[in-house]
Amino acid sequence: MLCLWSIQVKAAVKYNYPVANSTKRLIMSQITLKVQAFWDKDAEVWVATSEDVPGLATEASSMEILTQKLRVMIPELIVLNGIIASDYVGSITFELISHRQELIQVA
Repeated sequence: MLCLWSIQVKAAVKYNYPVANSTKRLIMSQITLKVQAFWDKDAEVWVATSEDVPGLATEASSMEILTQKLRVMIPELIVLNGIIASDYVGSITFELISHRQELIQVA
């Protein structure tokens, strides 16, 4: 049976996250999770995914709503994936990188 810190350390190594040597705990304040978002013109929503947050896939009609959803989903998913402990208290930083391309007709 693996103890929780062992799972955290293995997840940290897998995702290349920094770990405090003395406590074997993730140093979440030193991590910036990258989230990519793009505009789906057919569905008219922003779609967000991330290689840093396994299982993250969500959509919203605006960037503001998308950001609100990410503030809830990111901590939930990194706990579920064993990247941080469920009793973690501290900061988590994410960077939302967006892309939107439009065609403009000029008369």
